[in-house]
Amino acid sequence: MLTLTDTATTVVKSIVDKAPQSDAAGLRIHGDAPDATNFNVAVVAGAEPGDSVVETSGARVFLEPNASRALDDKVLDAEVSEEGAVTFALTSR
Repeated sequence: MLTLTDTATTVVKSIVDKAPQSDAAGLRIHGDAPDATNFNVAVVAGAEPGDSVVETSGARVFLEPNASRALDDKVLDAEVSEEGAVTFALTSR
């Protein structure tokens, strides 16, 4: 299952908290194919049917099935620039 670094946890919570969503909101990662290497990310009100849910210290990430398979052995990290731009990175465990 995907794991989050402390920085990614903080960034995900910050992004989700800024969006006017429900208490069940989270960051959803979607892959277009079973062997996806590029992913779409969006803040959503909740998980969709079939999504895997990763929750770390209050940060919720929803993984659609293709993303869940592709990211099963990965670690999500994040970096915030001085201008406030967020960059996510994936590494292997």
